[in-house]
Amino acid sequence: MHDEKLPRAMNHADMSNPKKKERRIPFDFVLEQLEPLNPMIRPMFGCEAVYVGEKIMLVLRLKEDSTSDNGIWLATTTDHHESLRRVFPSLKSIEVFGQGVTGWQVLPSSARDFEQSAMHVCQLIISGDERIGKVPKQKAVRPAGRRKGRSRKG
Repeated sequence: MHDEKLPRAMNHADMSNPKKKERRIPFDFVLEQLEPLNPMIRPMFGCEAVYVGEKIMLVLRLKEDSTSDNGIWLATTTDHHESLRRVFPSLKSIEVFGQGVTGWQVLPSSARDFEQSAMHVCQLIISGDERIGKVPKQKAVRPAGRRKGRSRKG
């Protein structure tokens, strides 16, 4: 494995452009495995989100100050947690979002089978497994000229 640097919101296949600002991508071997799907990388939560088409598939997280959720976050739904845990016994709920269950689950980088599990996740994504990946909700757009907390008195 080797560390690659990818510019912000860049296609993995286009990473040779030296003019873009570069940053380290954790677990870059995942991007190599997903390369046939032409993944896009975007910043999210101070991590790296991996998109295939319009779907967010994964978040790659490696932080020194808060290590409990380091690893590969899977974008899924609560309906799929049980079946995914049968495939990936180390899969767990993300802690940084606080109490409660979210669709996000993490393959911890501290797990003994982390790399093997990561490769298996990539295989599932490539094969089109519907349990992994979500189309993000669209952000609400406010009408032009209106700002929160301000009135429009003439």
